[in-house]
Amino acid sequence: MFITTTFTIEGYQITEYKGLVRGIIVRAPTIAQGIVGGLKNIIGGRIGAYTEMCEQARQQAYDSMLQHAQGLGANAIVGVRYDASEVVSKGSATEVLCYGTAVVIQKL
Repeated sequence: MFITTTFTIEGYQITEYKGLVRGIIVRAPTIAQGIVGGLKNIIGGRIGAYTEMCEQARQQAYDSMLQHAQGLGANAIVGVRYDASEVVSKGSATEVLCYGTAVVIQKL
């Protein structure tokens, strides 16, 4: 499946629009990530434990979007975007949304 942030795919034409597809995940840090992240928050620096949690959330949202598109019979997703927000105050959970337009493409 082709997945792109652009709205066209060179060498292909969109023959059918299947509609908006999305994947959403809400993640909270594990106990270990919370402890390590809390310590890093005190002393400063890159918080690798939180970076890992966010990357896992992005990947899960992406995978969910892909499954949604496959379920609609699409063979590509165009205009892909991510959005993230804090769900619970003080950073205890993060929502990640991955969305785009599911389409059927055909080689020119």
